Amino acid sequence: MTAKRVGVIGSGQLGRMMALAGTPLDIEFVFYDEATESPSARLGETIQPSTSNSLESFLASVDVVTYESENTDADLVARINKSKPVYPGENSLRRSQHRLVEKNTFRDLGIKTANFLRVTTKDELIKATKELGLPIVLKTTTMGYDGKGQAVVKTDSDIDSAWEALKGNELIAEAFVNFSRELSIIAVRDIQGNTRTYPLAENDHSDGILRVSQVPVTGLSQAKQKEAESYITTLLDHLGHVGVITLELFDTDSGLIANEMAPRVHNSGHWTIEGTASSQFENHVRAICGMPLGSTQARQSNAAMINIIGKHGDREKVLSIPNAFLHTYSKTERKNRKIGHINLIADSKDEIENAITELTEFINECG
Repeated sequence: MTAKRVGVIGSGQLGRMMALAGTPLDIEFVFYDEATESPSARLGETIQPSTSNSLESFLASVDVVTYESENTDADLVARINKSKPVYPGENSLRRSQHRLVEKNTFRDLGIKTANFLRVTTKDELIKATKELGLPIVLKTTTMGYDGKGQAVVKTDSDIDSAWEALKGNELIAEAFVNFSRELSIIAVRDIQGNTRTYPLAENDHSDGILRVSQVPVTGLSQAKQKEAESYITTLLDHLGHVGVITLELFDTDSGLIANEMAPRVHNSGHWTIEGTASSQFENHVRAICGMPLGSTQARQSNAAMINIIGKHGDREKVLSIPNAFLHTYSKTERKNRKIGHINLIADSKDEIENAITELTEFINECG
């Protein structure tokens, strides 16, 4: 039976875009979040966890539950799942929350990763630099995102500062990957196990924050496309995942190297809203509600997404470009905060590049 009321743990922009995609499908949304003035606030009821009987009220008002962050409390998800289905499930969430568990999952499934070691002491860090070779990337095993909770150790002289910045946490040291570009692939799996994959996207980051995603990936071999699809479908089936999942990848001369996964809709897939027949948000809602999956076919041959970071910028300029689509999140301006994005679609790479050039201020200055 198709669910008609979806509960979302969190009420940020990802929940907002789920609700915008699900509303035309006659789906209603209820958000479980302390913030009442949030990107999702105008799109459904918000129940605050701190209020009396909040969880019981939340569960009584929905048919199925999802979440918008891999930092969601996994114990809460396990508790909810005893009375209402939660998609993606606890298994996907726990695997993605801990970088060592995540990397070992990749390794067990034959998904290539950088070499890595667990680090809990400075001596172990020194040992890791010798075993893995320099440079290495040192990361917290939990809670890091957008470049937070990590440090690059390029030489022995960086060891002390990296340790001081991250000590007190369980850490993972990863060998540096010599890559040409960063990619991501997004896929969706329904309750029956049917899957769809979206085209690979090429992603440009600055200061650890995604700035631009472009599709298709230029000069990508068919072998690497198949490799990415194999990786993500293997993950979906192994985890019994229902909903959207994202796999971030490094493109190297020897193939694709997995960086990390996200058991949710993803920033690098925002282009799918105008760029595909059924966006990642619509397909996530379809999957968790027991509906047939929609087509992931691209509407035009080229697409891109520009994150709006920190400041809203010149909206009139965006709206004056015929193939540009402005999405704002009802967020106030703040340094390094994602407050919106711009989608672009076109019939040629040149059209996309020209539009990106026109909107350079959003990439270089808005942060």
